[in-house]
Amino acid sequence: MKASGHQQARELAEGMTRSKTFVQRGGRFSVTGIAPSTQEADHPTSPAFSVITGAQVQRVLRGREQQLVDLVGHVYGLHSRGGTVNPPSYFLRFPDRPAARIIALPASVGGEVGTDGIKWISSVPANIDRGLPRASAVLVLNDPATGFPYACLEASVISAARTAASAALALQRLTRDRKRPQRLGFVGGGLIARYVHSYLAGSGWEWDSVGIYDLSSEYAHRFRESVRKTVQGEDVRVYDSPEDLVRASDAVVFATVAGTPHVTDPAWFDHHPVVLHLSLRDLSPEVILSAVNVVDDVEHCLKAETSVHLTEQRLGHRDFLAGTLASVMAGDVELPRNRTVVFSPFGLGVLDIAVGRWVHDQLAEDGDLTVVDGFFSELSRYA
Repeated sequence: MKASGHQQARELAEGMTRSKTFVQRGGRFSVTGIAPSTQEADHPTSPAFSVITGAQVQRVLRGREQQLVDLVGHVYGLHSRGGTVNPPSYFLRFPDRPAARIIALPASVGGEVGTDGIKWISSVPANIDRGLPRASAVLVLNDPATGFPYACLEASVISAARTAASAALALQRLTRDRKRPQRLGFVGGGLIARYVHSYLAGSGWEWDSVGIYDLSSEYAHRFRESVRKTVQGEDVRVYDSPEDLVRASDAVVFATVAGTPHVTDPAWFDHHPVVLHLSLRDLSPEVILSAVNVVDDVEHCLKAETSVHLTEQRLGHRDFLAGTLASVMAGDVELPRNRTVVFSPFGLGVLDIAVGRWVHDQLAEDGDLTVVDGFFSELSRYA
């Protein structure tokens, strides 16, 4: 019998805590401490270091959307209980390239995950014109016992997957006490939108219609074809304006590269949809104030000129926030059925660490890790 989503989440957690030692080309590591194991102090063993490609990440994640949704929910709960360390992200900006940035997201996940690390993700919008993805990233995982890095993973896929999983989780939990949405709309038709649609489909969502709006008609139509391939028979339509799309949708996903608000009229949302505001800067303070606002982490979201940050700056307080997704999941926040609900997730590094750790463990169990021999060479204090 197939395990339920909650059973799968427990199995993931239990799998992370069961210690299994594997030998890879002379290097030793533990699946759960992932500790590049060292022997006695006078006879140290070289810690193992693995490189995990994007293709490997995709292979591990494929078909496991609901498991990832459950894992993300578990980590949100752990974070809300103080079981993580998630310091502010650091933004590296460039005076000569103001549209580009590279973000460092250090984090530590305690509990059964037990891993430290950092994601280093760049955003270069001009890449789209070069035929390259806007975002590229790597994720480094560290053993908390020794501090040694034990893996470097291609992380643009991990980043997209955890964002999509958090969106699917949010839609599940934010609509629990209201009519289930039937008409899905996307503002922005890029990679994140594609992953969100896949994770919604993979976690059981079905739609009467799917709408798409993108500034680029080419991207909108390419995304439409992707949606049709993912779920056969869905009614998919490209809209000429974001207003028409929003008004026609009862679940709206914003996945753009907007740097400043471009949706300013609260009347677009008079039908009270659930809004997954993944790109964080699309909605004006007027729209934010007309809605019930849920975030992933208050301190993280209220920075970097996000829409909720701009609203806080205007008001001088943050009372317009209803709470976090974790507080909704715990039943501490009740959401009215007759108002628009906006979820604005800043994106927590702890999610990247947890997903990366899980991918690593799956590959380790399958014997598919690529270990770099002799990556750490200077291991003795004295020659």
